[in-house]
Amino acid sequence: MNARLNRALLAEGLGTALLLAVVIGSGLMAERLAGGNGALALLANTAATVGGLFALIEILGPISGAHFNPAVSLALALRGDLPWPRLAPYVAVQLVGAVLGAVLAHAMFDVPLLQLSTKVRTGPGQWLAEGVASFGLLLVVLRAPAGQAAGLVSAYIGAAYWFTASTSFANPAAAWGRMFSDSFAGIAPASVPGFVAAEFAGALLALLAHRALGAPRHV
Repeated sequence: MNARLNRALLAEGLGTALLLAVVIGSGLMAERLAGGNGALALLANTAATVGGLFALIEILGPISGAHFNPAVSLALALRGDLPWPRLAPYVAVQLVGAVLGAVLAHAMFDVPLLQLSTKVRTGPGQWLAEGVASFGLLLVVLRAPAGQAAGLVSAYIGAAYWFTASTSFANPAAAWGRMFSDSFAGIAPASVPGFVAAEFAGALLALLAHRALGAPRHV
C-alpha cells in the first residue's frame, strides 16, 4: 500500500509540475513571439495547455487519478473517491510541484528562477469567473464518462481560457505556482486568496449540482 501511495504522490507532484511548466513556459514563449498581440499570446497559451493537460491526464490518471488540483482532490474526498488520509499528502505534493514547475519554466527560458508576480488579478468579475471556471471543471470531472475525462477536461479548460474573465486558473495549486512567475501567466500574491476562495466555492457548488443531477446516464 505504501508503494502504491508513493507512486500516486509522485504522479501528482510530477503531473502538477509539468502542467505548470506548460502553462508558464508557453506563456513566456507566447510573450516573445506574439509581438505584443495579447489575443495571439492567449491563443498560444491555450493550445499548449489543452495539449499538455490531455497528455498528462492520459498517462498519469491510471496512477493517481491525475487531479493536479487541490479543489479536485477535496471534491473527490467528499464524494468518497479519495480516502481522507490521502488528501493532505495529495495537496502538499501538488503545491510543491506547482512551484517546481514555475522554476523549471524559468530555467528553460533563462530568466530568474525565483520571482514574484506583479500581475494583479482581482475584483468581483475575476472572482466570479474563477468560481464559474472551477464549477464547470468539477462538473466535468464528476460526470465524465469512463475513459473520456482527459478529452473533456482539456476541452473545457480550453474554452474557459476564453469565456472567463480570469482566463480560467480553476486550480488553487496553479494559482499558487503562478504566483512565483512574473510573466504573462502570473498572478500577484495579493490576488491569490480571492482566486483560491472562488475556486473552492465553485468546486463545492459543482459537487452539490452533481448530486442534484443524480447519477450520470451514458447511453
